[in-house]
Amino acid sequence: MADFSATELVKALRKQVIVLEDDLRARVDGADVDTRQPGVEQRWRAEYTAALQAQRTAASWQAWRDERVTQAAVAWVLLTVFARYCEDHALVSKAWIGGPNADARQQALDARRAYFTEFPERTDREWLETIVEHFGTMEATRGLVDIYSPMHQVAPSGDAARGLLEFWWEKDVSGEPLWSFVGVDTRFLGDVYQDLSEFAKKTYALLQTPEFVEEFIRSSPRRWCRTVISSPVLTMQQESRQQVP
Repeated sequence: MADFSATELVKALRKQVIVLEDDLRARVDGADVDTRQPGVEQRWRAEYTAALQAQRTAASWQAWRDERVTQAAVAWVLLTVFARYCEDHALVSKAWIGGPNADARQQALDARRAYFTEFPERTDREWLETIVEHFGTMEATRGLVDIYSPMHQVAPSGDAARGLLEFWWEKDVSGEPLWSFVGVDTRFLGDVYQDLSEFAKKTYALLQTPEFVEEFIRSSPRRWCRTVISSPVLTMQQESRQQVP
């Protein structure tokens, strides 16, 4: 079992969400034009104006923007949470961030190194996007990263993506990963999903995976990924789908 509680991990992850929010906000309409993601501000302002005119929101631009930024930040952090869980439970053939043992963790570092050898002009944002691409090819994980995911609203800078990786690379005094999912069950994972963002929890009514779902997971291990994704994570995506004309 993990040497930390879900509450401790969530507390640490919320700090990552806050850091990522600052980065994503700058990527939308920051003072430094060079840090902005091309086209995002224009698209968001057009969607905000349309929402105002249709009376779907009465929020200020800043408040409306910040809500979206939070959704996107949570989605990017959850992507790494799910990737790390899959890595530590050998649910994927690839490794991007870490793994259940030293050899697997080295394989992840070697894969990242090989990626940048092949694509030296890219950043850790593109490296995280390879997780998105891989998850998008599998039925069980496709819903986590489909076009309705808030992560597609705005992407982090390369430096912010690197900071998210460094969070998972942190080690304890014994040299082992500080945050490992080895021996962690899906209930623990559900706690993390549920509590990661107070905003998402309150706005989108994220709820813990029910006990009967856990029983289904235990009886149908090959289908557990779809069950976990379709409970707390996709609530945000479902809200997004309902807003699409």
